[in-house]
Amino acid sequence: MKATQFEFRFRVAIGFLLYVLGFWAPWDRYGSNAGSITTTWLELSGALASAHWLSLSSATILVTAIAILCALKGTIFRVWGTAYLGTAVVHDTSMHGAEVVAAGPYRYVRNPLYVGTFIFSLAVSILMPPTGAIFFLLAQAFFYLRLILGEEAYLTAQQGEAYLAYKQRVPRLMRSLRARVPASRAKPQWLTSILAESYYVSLTVCFAVLAWRYNAYLLIKCVIICFGASLVLRAILPQASKHD
Repeated sequence: MKATQFEFRFRVAIGFLLYVLGFWAPWDRYGSNAGSITTTWLELSGALASAHWLSLSSATILVTAIAILCALKGTIFRVWGTAYLGTAVVHDTSMHGAEVVAAGPYRYVRNPLYVGTFIFSLAVSILMPPTGAIFFLLAQAFFYLRLILGEEAYLTAQQGEAYLAYKQRVPRLMRSLRARVPASRAKPQWLTSILAESYYVSLTVCFAVLAWRYNAYLLIKCVIICFGASLVLRAILPQASKHD
């Protein structure tokens, strides 16, 4: 079930494809639901209101607040993890496994970057049609699990007992409330990490500022702009980080 080298190398392109399919939801646009495309944001709010738990206004505010919190939490995981792992490693198309990274979030969870991405995706998914959001989150979870299993197999082969000992103590996805391994001497590179994770950082700011307008189309435009800008920085930062 582990990912192939091809999947790891083109993981950004595959992730982008999942975004496109989630927003597009072609099975709705050209199926029996054509002409009635809505957003998960509106449907969730309406479902809470129709259950008589909250008014429509209060339900919309709740869904919006949860989405913003998911975006913020996911971004924190991404920035925190990248700061300790290094942008050159995070952005490389090849796997790296010279030594066990046991610093920052890696003392609490083995895959903070994937955890952060998925939590962040919960926020983005509210802008998609309901079936698109379901597809997007399930497909992303499956793809990331394959990547994790592939990386674990590679790290085990590269590091042997050192990684197996780390793997036994630190949970894969559920963050431990306390550090499970002693801290290594790795130093975080916060500024470089924030720039490297500009998509997550900038889109979180957009959600925090603009989501209260309840305009999904405006936020979808933010997704496109933030992603495009992040690709430019992504092309520059790995080269710059090698000189740190």
